[in-house]
Amino acid sequence: MLESKGSVLVIAGLFFFALAFVSNALVPAMMYKDLPEKTAEQLVTANLRYQFEDLARRFPASFEKHMGKPPEDAAAREKWLNEKCAESLRIGRKVYVGEACWHCHSQFVRPVSNESRRWGPVSESWEYQNELQRPVMFGTRRVGPDLSREGGRRSNDWQAAHLFKPTLLSDGSVMPEYPWFFEGAPDKPNLRGLALMTYLQWLGSWLESYPYYEEYTASSLPADAAPSEVAAAGDAPAAGEAAAPANPAEPAADGGAAEPANPDAAADTEKKEASNAQPTDAELEAAKVAIPGTKPAPPPTGDPQPAESQPSPTESKATENTNPPIDPAPESETPQASTPPAAVEGDERPPAPALPEALFRTASLLMQAI
Repeated sequence: MLESKGSVLVIAGLFFFALAFVSNALVPAMMYKDLPEKTAEQLVTANLRYQFEDLARRFPASFEKHMGKPPEDAAAREKWLNEKCAESLRIGRKVYVGEACWHCHSQFVRPVSNESRRWGPVSESWEYQNELQRPVMFGTRRVGPDLSREGGRRSNDWQAAHLFKPTLLSDGSVMPEYPWFFEGAPDKPNLRGLALMTYLQWLGSWLESYPYYEEYTASSLPADAAPSEVAAAGDAPAAGEAAAPANPAEPAADGGAAEPANPDAAADTEKKEASNAQPTDAELEAAKVAIPGTKPAPPPTGDPQPAESQPSPTESKATENTNPPIDPAPESETPQASTPPAAVEGDERPPAPALPEALFRTASLLMQAI
C-alpha cells in the first residue's frame, strides 16, 4: 500500500487533518472548558455604554422612536440603558450576519505580516468566548478592513454616513449602500441602523488599548511644553548641522571686507550686468564696420532724412561704382584670444574654450541692435 505515490499522499493528508483538528479544536476546548460563555448583558462595558448613549444624543428623534424614552430615575435609567444596549447588540449581530458583512470584513487579527501595527493586538481565544461569536465571525477574506478593533475608531456620525453612502467618505469604495437602515437620510437611522452601529462600536471595546489599538511612537516633546517651545524645536537645526547666516553679504565681525559666499555666482552677476548695458551709437557703428558684409540699418520711416543729405540717383550710382569694397582687417590687427582663467583646485569641470573677447562683445552689440 505504501509503495504507490497516491497512497502516501492520502495517508499524509489524513495525518495533517487529524493534527489540525486536535490543535485547533480539542486543545482550545480543553483549555477553556471552565471559562463560562458571556451573555450580551455581560458584554456591556463602560466604553460601549458611552457609544450607545452617544447615539441617543446624536439622533434623539430616531432613538426615542425605536428604543423608547429612558426613565427619569437614575437607577431605573441605568438598568434600562444596559438592557437596551444588550438588545441592540443581539439585533446588530443578526443584521451583520444577514447582510453578509462577514464576507468582506474579518474579525481576526493574525500574528503575521505586522497586522498588529495596522489593526491592533493579535486576537486571543478568550475574546470569542461569548454568545455573539456563535459562530465566530472570522470572515472569509478582507475586501474591507478588519473590524475586530473597530469600536471607538470613528464616531457614530461617520458610521451612519458610511452605511448610508460609503463613497461620501471613502472615494472609490466598493461597499454597497444600505439606505434601508435609514428613513430617507443618514441622520435618521431606524432600529436596524441603530443596532448595527451599536454592534460595530462594541467590537474591541473590551481591550485596554481602546480606542488606540495600533502601535505608535510617543512624541519626544514633554507633555507640558509651551507652543513657542514646540515651534522653536521644529525650527532648530539638526544635531551637527551648522546654522546658515542670515545675510551672506554682511561684512565680517572684525571689520574686514566681506568675501562673496560663491565666487562663481559673483562672476556670473558681473557678466549679466555687462551684457544688459546699453551700447552707444559709436560702438554700434564700429561693430558694423568690423564685420564685413554688414550694412547700416535704414532710418525709421517716420523720420525721413533732410533733402540736402539725400543724393540723386545718378550720384548714388557713381559713388557705388567708384568706392572700393571694404577689405577685411589685416591679420596683425586681429584681436588676440584672451587667456582662459586658471582652474580652481577641486573643480572637476573642463576649462572653458578660449574665445576672442572682441568678437564676443561685437556679437552681443549686434544682437541688441537687432
